[in-house]
This record gives sequence, structure tokens and C-alpha cells, in this order.
Amino acid sequence: MDWFQLTALALIQGLTEFLPISSSAHLILPNALLGWPDQGLAFDVAVHVGTLMAVMWAFRHELGRLIRGWGGQFWPAARGHQPDPEAVRLGWAIIVATVPACIAGLLLSDWIELHLRSAAVIGWATLVFGVLLGWADRYSGTRQLTQMTLKLALVIGLFQALALIPGTSRSGITITAALLLGFSRQEGARFSFLLSIPLIIAAGLFKGIELYEHAAEARWLDMAWGVLLSFLSAWLCIRLFLHWLDRIGMMPFVIYRLCLAGVLLAMVYWG
Repeated sequence: MDWFQLTALALIQGLTEFLPISSSAHLILPNALLGWPDQGLAFDVAVHVGTLMAVMWAFRHELGRLIRGWGGQFWPAARGHQPDPEAVRLGWAIIVATVPACIAGLLLSDWIELHLRSAAVIGWATLVFGVLLGWADRYSGTRQLTQMTLKLALVIGLFQALALIPGTSRSGITITAALLLGFSRQEGARFSFLLSIPLIIAAGLFKGIELYEHAAEARWLDMAWGVLLSFLSAWLCIRLFLHWLDRIGMMPFVIYRLCLAGVLLAMVYWG
């Protein structure tokens, strides 16, 4: 890939990873419309690192409090580490919500890669889960993360497992679940972003192992460029999304998904 392609794909990954619009749906378009080559494993690892750094930096204060408070369960009180009940509850909720996607990924990733990574599946998933997001937005409530329970977290985690279907959007489906459970838009989006951290780490480690086995594929300058651009674009995207979310709601993203699905399905069925 040339520098323009690298730049475009890194920006696409950074801007779509945390918006409820499906990054896989966008990454298929350059290849389908322009004939660009696949971005490759090394660059894929790089943009995952960039987006992980972005969400961890955006939520650095919440993460610090969460780690200290949750870790207080295990660290000796004599060292001054006291458990924070809210942090403990939220920490366990994130763990519980992460488990279904990890299990489903281990069991089904090869089958999904073989049977579901097609433009038709991505188009239909973009459409169906976009409509579901719009419907869920009508039921957003006032629940806060302080009211998160393990049962609610498990429900969101089961929804998150659906994100293995290309075109679903991990952030979109987890926000959808949170809204259906009565959480506010802000709190649903924040839990979705926090929930992305262990999964991005897991995906990055998995892809990193593959990269280690094929070290000849790595082009370090390209990877550095991918990390930088995906970090900056993802961080800006998170900040703007949370700032504007209560004002604009989910409907602009729903409309965008419907238009994107129309383009993908038109490409599939009418060439």
C-alpha cells in the first residue's frame, strides 16, 4: 500500500472503531470500490494498538480509579489500598461482560472467517443492527453505571458477542443493549468504551502472535504511521462523540448506517 492508502485506512479504523457504524463495513469499501489490497496483518496490529492507546488515554482517570479500587480487594489494606465498592462492582461487570465474546470468538472465529466475511453479510448486518440501534434509542433511560449489576453486564456481554458478525459494530451493539436496559446514552457509551479495552487487548495479542510468526511482513515505518493516525483519530472521535451524544442522539448514526447498507447491498446485488 502507498502512503495515501495507509493514511486513509488508519483514519477509517480510528474513526469507526468507537462509533456505532461498523468498522468492518467501512474497511471493505476501499477494496471493493478502488481495488486496494488488504491492509495486512502488521498494519492491522498497528491500528489496534493506536485505538487501544486512544481509549485508554481518553478514560485514563476512570481507568486509574477503577484499577486502584478494584485491586483493593486483593492488595493488603496495610499498604493503603482500600477497595472502592463502585469500582469493584464495575470491574467485575466489565469482566463478566467480556466473557461471552471471548468464548464465542474462540469457538466460532474460524467458522465466521470462512462463512460470514462477505459484503452481503456485512451489508445486511449493517442494516439490521442499525435499525435495532434506532429502536433502542427510543428506550434510553436514566440508569447510571453505579447501578450496573452482573446480570445486566452479562446481557450486554451476550449482545457484544454478536459483534463477531461482520458489520454489526461492537460499539453499536453494546450501546444498543445498554439503551434497551434503560441506561442513559452517556452511560451506555462509556460502558461500551470501557468494555472495548479488554477485547482490543485480546485481539491485539492474538494478532501479535500471528505477526511474530510472520515477522517478515512487518514494515515498521508503516506500522508507526498507523499507530499515530489511528490514535489521534480515535481519541478525537471519542471526545466528540461523548460531547455531542446527548444533543444529537443515535439517529444520525442510524441514518448513516442505512445509507451505507444500501451502498453495500447495491454493490452485492446489482454490481
